Amino acid sequence: MKYISTRGDTDPKPFSEVLLMGLAPDGGLMLPEHYPQVSAQTLESWRGLSYPDLAFEVMRLFITDIPVADLRDIINRTYTEAAFGTKAITPVRTLCDGIKIEALSNGPSLAFKDMAMQFLGNAFEYVLQKEGKTLNILGATSGDTGSAAEYALRGKKGVNVFMLSPDGKMSAFQRAQMYSLQDENIHNIAIEGMFDDCQDIVKAVQNDAEFKEKYHIGTVNSINWGRIVAQVVYYFAGYFNATSSNEQKVSFCVPSGNFGNVCAGHIARQMGLPIHRLIVATNENDVLDEFFKTGEYRPRLPEFTHITSSPSMDISKASNFERFVFDLMDRDAVQILALWAEVGVGEGFDLNLQLDKIRHRYGFVSGKSLHQDRLATIAAVYQTDGELIDPHTADGIKVAREVREPGELVVCLETALAAKFEKTIHEAVGNEVAVPRPAALAGLEGLPQRVQVLPNDAAAVKQLIREALEA
Repeated sequence: MKYISTRGDTDPKPFSEVLLMGLAPDGGLMLPEHYPQVSAQTLESWRGLSYPDLAFEVMRLFITDIPVADLRDIINRTYTEAAFGTKAITPVRTLCDGIKIEALSNGPSLAFKDMAMQFLGNAFEYVLQKEGKTLNILGATSGDTGSAAEYALRGKKGVNVFMLSPDGKMSAFQRAQMYSLQDENIHNIAIEGMFDDCQDIVKAVQNDAEFKEKYHIGTVNSINWGRIVAQVVYYFAGYFNATSSNEQKVSFCVPSGNFGNVCAGHIARQMGLPIHRLIVATNENDVLDEFFKTGEYRPRLPEFTHITSSPSMDISKASNFERFVFDLMDRDAVQILALWAEVGVGEGFDLNLQLDKIRHRYGFVSGKSLHQDRLATIAAVYQTDGELIDPHTADGIKVAREVREPGELVVCLETALAAKFEKTIHEAVGNEVAVPRPAALAGLEGLPQRVQVLPNDAAAVKQLIREALEA
């Protein structure tokens, strides 16, 4: 299996090289030359596999340059009951109205990002040791990617992490999870701006070929293909756990910010997983909802991005969206270059002529949820089912209930545990309700924190990286 760029000007590359790359040299995103097809017979043989065995079967289709025994070892060390709290890894539960939730937040940082990031940490370490290389990760987070990456990569040989986050825009728990880490290879940088500013800095540094090569810059953002391939697995796991036979179809509702999570669902559907619809749920930052309803993609400037109570979705430029549009436009890199040139000058684009294809060939629909919606959903689920859900998952459940067709089996992907958003949970259900958190994280917000605040300036970030690596 080789990988190509959405911009069309990068030679096909093997997985291990793509894993360390981040953005393609031509500024695009890497994708497999084709999606492997999973037959009904193969699908049947996978039903009942343990999560690590299923992950191996799915990932080996995309990762052909790592010996199978080594790949199996990486996966077996990643998806353990010790790391994820349950042998099932991603159990599925059912709410009283029939909506199902796939639990993806039982990992070290209590967010779905752990599902991919724990794999990425072990894969990075394996490839770097094999090739005698070092890697300096530059990432951006709106809340959960940062902690998941840092918990996966802390203490890993040959890896440093420089994580950008929007200063003061995450929950106190999210900040404490990242900033309290004292490992020497972890560097937290708070940017005076929004998440989109952080993401733009990452791309600016990635596009400085000389700096990127000199300082061995890679990324763990969902632009990294290694993240996406690991996420594809839990769509298969969720499907098997939610159904009793492969004759059934399932729709997945995905709280969406950077489009990486639902992009993995798109790939699983293209592989042949019986997915009826992919339901994109947004918050007040509804650029993707607008696209799937009208065909118009109009990314907003950071100053017009709303700060909300589901902060991991406070994104107006979805990095992974380019991967889907590449498929939508029949993998025509010339068209992608033209469309993203429009995005680059702040214009966006209109693909309303593709709406029928988007909905019927690719199965996408969407909806949005506002602050009062998520509060009402958190309160309703607590009242009817006795469980607390985080604000992002609440956005997903609200949208799923809104767009569900009669008889449609919908699985909502859980984003995080409620403990990460205690303030919003209390606003929804009252301060007298205790929000449970793992014992190991008691008093997290009171721990000493280590973070540097920088202006919204790629040059300042590059200077910090230079100083840290040359010290």
